[in-house]
Amino acid sequence: MTDEDDEVFAVVGPGAVGGLFAWLLQRAGHEVVAVGRPGTVEAIRRDGIEVRSEQFGDGVQRIRAETEVPAGAHVIVATKAYGLADVLPGIAAARPAEVVSFLNGIEHMAPLRDALPGVPVAGASVAVSALRASATVIDHRSPFVRIEAPEIAAESAAVRALADAGPSVRIGGTEAEVLWAKFRLLAALALLTSYWRQPAGAALSEDPELTEAVVSEIVACSAAEGVPVAELDLVRALRSVPGGMRTSLQEDLAAGAPSELDALGGALLRVGERHGIPTPAIARIVAALSAAD
Repeated sequence: MTDEDDEVFAVVGPGAVGGLFAWLLQRAGHEVVAVGRPGTVEAIRRDGIEVRSEQFGDGVQRIRAETEVPAGAHVIVATKAYGLADVLPGIAAARPAEVVSFLNGIEHMAPLRDALPGVPVAGASVAVSALRASATVIDHRSPFVRIEAPEIAAESAAVRALADAGPSVRIGGTEAEVLWAKFRLLAALALLTSYWRQPAGAALSEDPELTEAVVSEIVACSAAEGVPVAELDLVRALRSVPGGMRTSLQEDLAAGAPSELDALGGALLRVGERHGIPTPAIARIVAALSAAD
């Protein structure tokens, strides 16, 4: 790792979450590079990144933007799950000091580690509601940005910098515990809201038997992967979600855009198959959404 004054933080995927991270880090005085596609890079170079947030205020940060990861950077990966394959070669070529991933799902850590031998890699999660109004404008809608990182990330410069920049950061547990805690809730919400084409409250209550089956199958898959949880705990977490909430999977499928259906529903089906766990409810939903997509 480099000295603190020389640390460069490269945010790969400056969308809603990544762009918010880059904006917060720059505002806190860290050296930041937003790494994205040529069109996004051009827009950020021209306009900076604008964030509108009740928690952090409104403003524009002029952020360095590049299409390639700077050599030796501390990398924060915030792409969609399906975008990892496109950015992974560039990350590996930069020989980064470390990589912290905020991708949704549970299957991305093996490809990251395989491509980055000898590089400290950690999978973290973030709870936040943020939408990209344009290539450079982000609406931060939740009154919080909550990051969960595993114990292996306790010495991570990227995690320390994010904590310094404003988000609340909790460090503890194994990587599997951190990733599955978000994955269980996100997968249930995303699959059911997308299937019923309803916001969270209506989707969860539309067919109680289907909701119960999805919860049961997700809990069984989680336990098989070494992260047991009570069904009641997942039900309580789902009931705590605002009833009007819509999910990004739901929005992406409705718009005919690339989606994380495979990273969420597909991943659960693969876990079930690997451990011999029946997942008929999840299979029904994934099949219906795949056909519609």
